[in-house]
Amino acid sequence: MGDMIEFQANGHTAQGYLALPDGGTGPGVMVIQEWWGLVPQIKATCDRLARDGFVALAPDLYHGELAEHTEMDKAGELMNKLVQEMDHAATDMSSAVTALLDHDAVTSDSVGVVGFCMGGMLTLVIAAKEGDRVGAAAPFYGAPLGDGGPDWSNLSAKVVGHFAENDDFFPPDAVKALETDLQAAGKDVSFTVYEGSGHAFTNEEDPLGNYDDALDTSTWAETIQLFNEAL
Repeated sequence: MGDMIEFQANGHTAQGYLALPDGGTGPGVMVIQEWWGLVPQIKATCDRLARDGFVALAPDLYHGELAEHTEMDKAGELMNKLVQEMDHAATDMSSAVTALLDHDAVTSDSVGVVGFCMGGMLTLVIAAKEGDRVGAAAPFYGAPLGDGGPDWSNLSAKVVGHFAENDDFFPPDAVKALETDLQAAGKDVSFTVYEGSGHAFTNEEDPLGNYDDALDTSTWAETIQLFNEAL
């Protein structure tokens, strides 16, 4: 349904996958990749959003590099490089928000953001950075935990997050502690940890053997409802 596009990102050209709804216009949503990169499954997520009436853009934060599901070491290296160059990644994501808001097909004054794993963590990072330009955020099994998190003072988006009970990458106790801190700061944040679930439970390619079709369906419906109400 979509195509690769280019957009300007603070002096350089970035790329991303853009999918448009059948009606031609709709609210804008940014999709943030897992640590594998801008793989076909993430592009399919943009297509899925387009079928639900949204203009969806997934920026290519690895600039063309990908890791296969059999290359977890490479995926880790790519993610670590991105984290070390977070300012660059943040620029790409901010520029993707601008590209959406400036696009003729986008009808909303703010965008939604949804991301998975590493992308879930980046969803919260960019929502905190962009303030009222992000109206809703849906992080899936990923969050900035521990020291070195973002400045949360500008976070104004409604956040509905979905997390796994069995997750060594983003432990649920730390996730719930972050939820408590953000709620105490007056932020509209809700994190749900799903009993019996494992990391990447919505990735239909099932790279970790944890895909849950029923949970994928229910959390996706909740995400669409969030975006419809907030954007």
